[in-house]
Amino acid sequence: MTYTLQPTPPPEPSTERTGDKARTNGNSRGRVIIASTIGTTIEFYDFYAYATAAVVVFPDLFFPKSENSTVGLLASLATFGLAFVARPVGSVLFGHFGDRIGRKATLIGALLTMGIATFIIGCLPTYDQIGLWAPALLALLRFCQGIGLGGEWSGAALLATENAEEGKRARAAMWPQLGAPFGFLLANGLFLLLVTIMNHTDGDIKGDFLSWGWRVPFLCSAVMVAIGLWVRFKLDETPVFQETLDKGEDVQVPTKEVFRIAWKDVILGTFVMVSTYTLFYIVTTWFLSFGIGDKDEGKGLGIEYEHFLVIQLISALFFVIGIPIAGHLADTIGRKKFLTIASCLILVYCCAFQLFLDPDTATGLSAGIYLSLGMLLMGLIFGPMSAVLPEMFPTNVRYTGSGIAYNFASTLGAAIAPFIAVALATSYGPWAVGVYLGVVTVISLVAIRVMRETRDIDLYSV
Repeated sequence: MTYTLQPTPPPEPSTERTGDKARTNGNSRGRVIIASTIGTTIEFYDFYAYATAAVVVFPDLFFPKSENSTVGLLASLATFGLAFVARPVGSVLFGHFGDRIGRKATLIGALLTMGIATFIIGCLPTYDQIGLWAPALLALLRFCQGIGLGGEWSGAALLATENAEEGKRARAAMWPQLGAPFGFLLANGLFLLLVTIMNHTDGDIKGDFLSWGWRVPFLCSAVMVAIGLWVRFKLDETPVFQETLDKGEDVQVPTKEVFRIAWKDVILGTFVMVSTYTLFYIVTTWFLSFGIGDKDEGKGLGIEYEHFLVIQLISALFFVIGIPIAGHLADTIGRKKFLTIASCLILVYCCAFQLFLDPDTATGLSAGIYLSLGMLLMGLIFGPMSAVLPEMFPTNVRYTGSGIAYNFASTLGAAIAPFIAVALATSYGPWAVGVYLGVVTVISLVAIRVMRETRDIDLYSV
């Protein structure tokens, strides 16, 4: 038998018995949903704000001027990739405390780390003001963002899955996944609002947007972090982890233990997830640079930035739609079968890059269709992951193991994806980017077929 969530706040301590054991917890379903969703929404908002600025702001303001504008873009994308190098560090750091002292306190620490770094980015002086210190400080803070996000996702996923009803873990675990598109909508929606109000046009260095307006999304994160902290302070520890503490089964060094008993699952989980990140950062970060790139110079489709933001916001709705569909189907037909189907659909999508994105024939409509399909597929492949990865690891190393696998995947799949995609598109055209994504997807598909089915695993028994 399993722990049953109470339906409405204010929560009364809920108890369900399994044999002679009582599992008591004060987390209502609503509280768990809000706490797991709002945290990842804030974290991904901060992350996407940087991703957008890395393409349209930082190349002009934080790096030395160059005759070739691609140099500044690639330098900016390199700092963007730094966070993915930092994320495994964050997963080890926060995973240690998440598996030693609990999910609640660790989630609060991860949120603070990310939020403070993002706020300071909004206060940084530019290259014209302090020279090379500007990109150096930007890189440092980007690294701190990565550490925070490295600890956030796995904690939010565990908060949802370890409070879930039997047979509904993937549906419960969809809530932290929804933080990704919600954060994307908030960040890009605010950028669109600022660009529209300030009448920003591409290349306008002296306008209000590049003078000060770009800072607003970063500074606003402070308000969102305060709300997230308020919600998370009200949580109780998850019943699954509390039982581990009560039985004295926690370990002193979770990182050492996870590589001793579950190193194969760390590797397998990394490759199961790697195509998800490659897909997402190709259809967002790379496609932003390609979509607004100068068509006459052969750098992209030449879509105005303001119009492109509208396309992004519309397409993100398909991301939202895909996640609950994925959660339901992963519970119904199983994780392994569903992820196999989703991966095969991505392979079909890879074959259509040139069709949708050929600079000679592409339009705003074809770009919108391309991005919407990519976002829908992202929702399908991303949706079940917050159930799949935690289910692969024992409770006393679950935070660490799922976090390391998730963030290694982000490093392999996303840190270099925009950089490689820019180089491939510039040298060969968008079809080459599709081939790159296809190769990574095949690697993930092999890992998915090798993994065991985890739908029916009892989290209390592992």
